[in-house]
Amino acid sequence: MEKLVMAVISEEDFDQTVEALGKEGIFVTKLSSTGGFLRKKNTTLMIGVQEKRLPDVYRILQKNAGKRRETQYTSAAPISESQYRGYASSLNAVPITVDAGGATVFTLSMDEMKKF
Repeated sequence: MEKLVMAVISEEDFDQTVEALGKEGIFVTKLSSTGGFLRKKNTTLMIGVQEKRLPDVYRILQKNAGKRRETQYTSAAPISESQYRGYASSLNAVPITVDAGGATVFTLSMDEMKKF
């Protein structure tokens, strides 16, 4: 049976995810999509595969576009631009750990899939 996998992933994970799928002989179509979380862009992948290949697709999506923890740096205290002038050298960046990435995956059954 053939399946259609629709995966909404972070735009920053697109290249490595598509490359990994391609190495496994799994072809992807990128769909234009809108939306995002925390001002980060998303992209939607449309993947047609045989049911027996679903574990491969899920493994690749989880490895390349799955949730992960990242460290970002922010100033120690919020200040206005006028307060900032002259104090640039005394401001220290504070590391914070945030969730990043993540994929939302929909799997649908198809009656037929053809390539022309």
